[in-house]
Amino acid sequence: MNYLVICTVAFAVSGLTLFSGFGLGTLLMPAFALFFPIEVAIAATAIVHLANNIFKLGLVGKRAELGIVLKFALPAAVMAMVGALLLNYFTNIQPIAQYTFASRVCSVTPVKLVIAVLIVGFAYIELNPTLEKLAFDNKFIPLGGALSGFFGGLSGHQGALRAAFLIRAGLQKEVFIGTMVVSAVAVDTCRLIIYGMTFFFREFEVLKNQGGLELVIAGSLAAFLGAFIGSKLLKKITMRIIQVMVGVMLLLFAVALGIGFI
Repeated sequence: MNYLVICTVAFAVSGLTLFSGFGLGTLLMPAFALFFPIEVAIAATAIVHLANNIFKLGLVGKRAELGIVLKFALPAAVMAMVGALLLNYFTNIQPIAQYTFASRVCSVTPVKLVIAVLIVGFAYIELNPTLEKLAFDNKFIPLGGALSGFFGGLSGHQGALRAAFLIRAGLQKEVFIGTMVVSAVAVDTCRLIIYGMTFFFREFEVLKNQGGLELVIAGSLAAFLGAFIGSKLLKKITMRIIQVMVGVMLLLFAVALGIGFI
């Protein structure tokens, strides 16, 4: 069941995210969190996310606009490390409360509450029609990089903000997509370095003993396939129904995470 969930989500969302505003991590992280602690789920998702974006570099990376990449990706990379360090800080705080539900011990922890609040915010962006075309002026591109990188490091949610700040850069569609991919690689690389230096190696045995390494590999391969098919078949994905489904699922996940059920 875990392989079915991870691979299905990775394949489907990777194909959609090549041209859409929300990222692979938006749905893949909750899928991993069904089977692993939240901080491990974020790191495992980051590995798949990075592998998938490196694969995308070969498809669209050569069209990236270097000037925009430098303005956006440099502050994004720095703030991704800050967000990752903050995530590590929250993982070391003891649970706020514990309770038993249907013979299941549920823990409410600060990191779960923080991630739950962030997910609610990103779900609101997906569900609110007035924010569907959220965009910012070009002068805010470095700020957008910093915000996108910070939230990418903290919770893995960066795609919506990255798209919102880059959409007004006056780039052609292929250049826009390539620029987003290069920026995403920078963020993923930097946050994974911090994850590895802090909590990830500490939790590595959890991932290994529960078959997580195989899941990461399988999820990465499924994401590769989804991205490849997306590059061939999907030219533009703006389906409102997809955004609504993503938003609703994120809200449900945030509630389950916030009350400690996951």
